[in-house]
Amino acid sequence: MINKFTYQPKQFDLSGLSGISDKTLEMHFKLYEGYVKETNKLTEKISEFLQDGKIDQEEVPAYSELTRRLGFEYNGMVLHEYYFGNMKRQGSVDPDKNSTFFKLAEDSFGSYDIWKADFVSVGKMRGVGWAICYQNPANGALSNHWISLHETGNIAGFVPALVMDVWEHAFILDYAPADRPKYIEAFFSNIDWAAVEKRLQVNTVSRPATA
Repeated sequence: MINKFTYQPKQFDLSGLSGISDKTLEMHFKLYEGYVKETNKLTEKISEFLQDGKIDQEEVPAYSELTRRLGFEYNGMVLHEYYFGNMKRQGSVDPDKNSTFFKLAEDSFGSYDIWKADFVSVGKMRGVGWAICYQNPANGALSNHWISLHETGNIAGFVPALVMDVWEHAFILDYAPADRPKYIEAFFSNIDWAAVEKRLQVNTVSRPATA
């Protein structure tokens, strides 16, 4: 992979969130910046291997390890940008009932409440990772998924609509590990549903006809 573009950490003004302290955010932003730094570093190292247009046999082990590691760091960078990007001060727990997301949740799960119960349950699963609501660009349907090591479990071609970090660093300064449900409740109180709406590919939405 040769990519001459250098990534820069994005800035997010999230001070004053409900139930997620500024101290947690400060630590979390530094972690995110680390993913950006490592993405740039790994990309540069991989590019060095490719300068002569080939990978020599003795270079394969190091090249392979760097490439595998890049997936972890790159997705760690991108998923954090989705996560920070779908929160804001004075967010709302639930989307407007006339919003595209609400209607898609109804179409995909039967009701918004069932969608939410599923998403929250994914977030409560044992282990560390991410709970992500994706949209299928082929038909507009929403589905919730558990993502473990950043690059493991992402659905090919699907669009992340709502991203929730449930690694312990996202809440450990505010809640005990056993209190993850309280963090999830806090996360929902800070959702920027307008940002979520912008991620949806509304041109793919085809609601089923009613009798």
